Amino acid sequence: MKRAQKLILSLFILGQACIHVEPSRGENYVSEVGQNSNNESETVEIPEDDVKEEYLSKQDLEQRQRKLEQAEANYNANPDDEENVIWFGRRLAYLGRYQEAVNVFSEGLIKNPSSYKLLRHRGHRLITLKKYDEAIEDLTEAVFFSNDAPFEIEPDGIPNTLNRPLTNVKWNIWYHLGLAYYLKGNYDKSISSYKQCMKFASNDDLRVKTTNWLYASYRKIGNDDAADALASLVSNNINLIEGESRIYNDLIKLYQGLVRADILIRRYTANGELNNIIGYGVGNFHLLEGNIQGAQNIFNRVIEGSHKDSFGYLATEADMSALANSLNNSSTARL
Repeated sequence: MKRAQKLILSLFILGQACIHVEPSRGENYVSEVGQNSNNESETVEIPEDDVKEEYLSKQDLEQRQRKLEQAEANYNANPDDEENVIWFGRRLAYLGRYQEAVNVFSEGLIKNPSSYKLLRHRGHRLITLKKYDEAIEDLTEAVFFSNDAPFEIEPDGIPNTLNRPLTNVKWNIWYHLGLAYYLKGNYDKSISSYKQCMKFASNDDLRVKTTNWLYASYRKIGNDDAADALASLVSNNINLIEGESRIYNDLIKLYQGLVRADILIRRYTANGELNNIIGYGVGNFHLLEGNIQGAQNIFNRVIEGSHKDSFGYLATEADMSALANSLNNSSTARL
């Protein structure tokens, strides 16, 4: 039975992914070496634990540390319990200890290799560590193993103001898979993933977040009509719960032509630091509109910010790298 399951999974992954990835390495999942464009080994920059300390209050840090200690105690008491593994890993990640979180999830997957929840969480944190190929592998497997699973709300590790969890497991799997493909520059796959993600967007907060990344993916491949049609579906009168969702909604208003970019920049700058979600969204919008200098100016502000473990920062970094390569290639072609 297990052999047949592995064969089906292999065929599924071959059908889903067009990027070559290395096989999972379980407990040895600690490599910090990547490949550059010349296929040479290079060190991948790993966010340090003190990244969180730059923008979390002392009270928040102490609270997260207490919750980590409780999660670790639960894990030590019963390390075979899937929920104990998940929460120990999540609590480590909330303090910026991403590689340790990945190691915990990996240990859990040795005992339960078909756990789509562990694969979802490890895939998420592999994205944070910029190991996009490995994240794609994990999240693709999570799609496979969760195929027949029921709809399930995912508890929040950091609750919103109403203490009402909004995401669900399958949405999280597809959302992070779409992001991993996006950060790799594989926009066809990110579009496919976000279309699936939208099927599990069970409230306005999730629909707004999904819409933003799907819009960006459509624009990246030049399908402006599909992007504009998608953005037009978002009403101006929706009721959003999370602050992050409202930020994404303001970006959609930019796409709809209802707000200017400079207004968003001013609105979301505090103590001289630009919000990374707005920063990436506005910078990317400038880039897509052909305003390269404007994009670079905004991107530089995101890179100078403290949230170096955020999705906005990672997307900014990826676009800056792609833009630099494009400009270098253009200069070489003119010589």
